[in-house]
Amino acid sequence: MSVQSFKRSGAALLLLALVSGCSFGGAGSSSLVNKCKWNRSACMYEGSYEPGEAQYAEEEAKRLNRASSVKFRNSGN
Repeated sequence: MSVQSFKRSGAALLLLALVSGCSFGGAGSSSLVNKCKWNRSACMYEGSYEPGEAQYAEEEAKRLNRASSVKFRNSGN
């Protein structure tokens, strides 16, 4: 196999992997992110919380929102 055809095959495989949503690291968290992106209710927890867990989750959500806001503001500069 020539180097040029090898490069073409590699490029085609990479393109196929990107189009299909696969990653070299496996399906892991990227499939969860995609699942939550298209069907948010599929990622919502409906069980009961352990003591203190609800407050922790609320504070963590606030922290992540603040960090996201800062990142968004800084991206415009």
